[in-house]
Amino acid sequence: MDNNNLLRQLLMLGIGTTSLVADRLRQVSDEWVREGKVNPEQARLFVDDVMAQFSTDQKGVEEQIQRQFRKVLEDLGVPRQAEVDELRGRIDRLERQVRDMENRLWR
Repeated sequence: MDNNNLLRQLLMLGIGTTSLVADRLRQVSDEWVREGKVNPEQARLFVDDVMAQFSTDQKGVEEQIQRQFRKVLEDLGVPRQAEVDELRGRIDRLERQVRDMENRLWR
């Protein structure tokens, strides 16, 4: 399982959702301007305010998705990169020790 790829896909889904929301907001605000319900400046401020709030909320959602994703990986027993790196270091040290012992035996 490519964890980075899955996370990237989830983030791209969030970006796509943001884009769809922004497009729909602009359509609605343009319609309100045409109907005379709001002036263009009010429409722009409305879209900006909603998108700012949506962006803030989405960041929280993205952080929550990342936390949940890490928890699922942990529950599945997938080691963190730091754990893998630590094990690689331990293996390297053991291999050196074995080579040193072999070298002593052959002298």
